[in-house]
Amino acid sequence: MKTGKKSPILAVIALAAALGGCYMPIRFDSEIEIHRTGHYDFKFDGYLAKVELYKDLKEQKIDSAGERQAVEQIKADFARDPAVKEWKYHKLGHFKVNWHNKGDLIRVKSVSFFNRSSEYMLGVSYNSETRRIALAGKSLGKDVKEQLDKIGLGWSGNIRVITDAKVVSHNATTVRDNKRLGGRYKTYTWDIPNIFAPTPSLVIQIL
Repeated sequence: MKTGKKSPILAVIALAAALGGCYMPIRFDSEIEIHRTGHYDFKFDGYLAKVELYKDLKEQKIDSAGERQAVEQIKADFARDPAVKEWKYHKLGHFKVNWHNKGDLIRVKSVSFFNRSSEYMLGVSYNSETRRIALAGKSLGKDVKEQLDKIGLGWSGNIRVITDAKVVSHNATTVRDNKRLGGRYKTYTWDIPNIFAPTPSLVIQIL
């Protein structure tokens, strides 16, 4: 029996089993303002991929009619979220999304892109007991990341958190004063070159 590395097709099948039909960020830019009052302004703009559709197209398991049907289902899925301001299909299961949500995190407790727990990519949550706000990005195992990277589904992007609250901990790439808002506001930036970059995290203590 021969042994060796998985072929790209087998890797995609393994990913489909591990990730199901979930969406993956590919290239993106996100900015989140979090005020010490708990109010937030959350923006996400970039390209995503539907893993299952990408798999089927790579394996040539569906024709153009099947692709169109799958794209319509994805479009309808995102249309259910009122924070989606723009949606446009690109190719090979990839599509562009512009998403914008703002409100009071103390009231809603958590907000994430995409607005379904099974499709969590980036979000912030509020703990009323500790009065802390936490930022967290999508986290995957190293083996899954390696498989994604091999078949062209790695990601890169930029995340910025702007806040005037006390930051307890973070792993941002850079921290600078925010000239636009001034005062106590600082910008925490994560430059994400590839899928193997550390998962973004930040914890804020509010009054």
